[in-house]
Amino acid sequence: MIESTANKQVRNLIQLIKKAKVRRETQTFVVEGIRMFREVPKEQLVQTYVSESFLEKQENHEALKGIHYEVMTDKVFAAVSDTQTPQGILCVVRQKEYTLEEILKKEFPFLMILENLQDPGNLGTIFRTAEGAGVDGIIMSSDTVDIYNPKTVRSTMGSLYRMPFFYEKDLKGVVERIKEKNVSVYAAHLKGKHAYYLEDYRSGCAFLIGNEGNGLTDELAALADTYIRIPMEGQVESLNAAIAAAVLMYEVKRQRD
Repeated sequence: MIESTANKQVRNLIQLIKKAKVRRETQTFVVEGIRMFREVPKEQLVQTYVSESFLEKQENHEALKGIHYEVMTDKVFAAVSDTQTPQGILCVVRQKEYTLEEILKKEFPFLMILENLQDPGNLGTIFRTAEGAGVDGIIMSSDTVDIYNPKTVRSTMGSLYRMPFFYEKDLKGVVERIKEKNVSVYAAHLKGKHAYYLEDYRSGCAFLIGNEGNGLTDELAALADTYIRIPMEGQVESLNAAIAAAVLMYEVKRQRD
């Protein structure tokens, strides 16, 4: 049993939770909660930790069947946990890597391309919505918030395990490669001439989504084949990035269903 916050494993867990650099170096991340634990692909599970009180419930023993785990006192677990009301289980998970070739393997790929998103909740919501809408992959600029940030991980609600993605320093170059594969690139933009639902998304398509406050950079927006707009009433100029992405993703799903 781990009874002290001075324990080396505890110190390592806290570093892993707090620092993106440590997550990158170790190629691992931490997930909390019984649902996120149950959905971890077994080949990615590195280590599991539970609190004493977690083990008091018989159904939790069933969830741990066949899994090696370490037990922490409730006090130590609370010190490690990134949540206000810890569920008593967290685990270290191995990161999974994807390539552009994997994401483009379908005949008519459906992609989201994110530039400099900074809100963990927005990014997690986009991942969760993307899985629901049938997106094939998400490509992010290297300055986008870390997908393995604990807040982002929680807001993906498990979609992180199933949605192919990667970060890219040269986002412009990737967009150009995507266009060579006959994928049409769209940007939701104030200069959009047509409402988003007037376009045909049944062939390969990709959508550019920009930073929450500043939108897309002019350089990236210029690569779009078509500017589209989401009609607005009142004095609103734009939607939250995750909401705008959801509107576009579900229009693609509607057309393809």
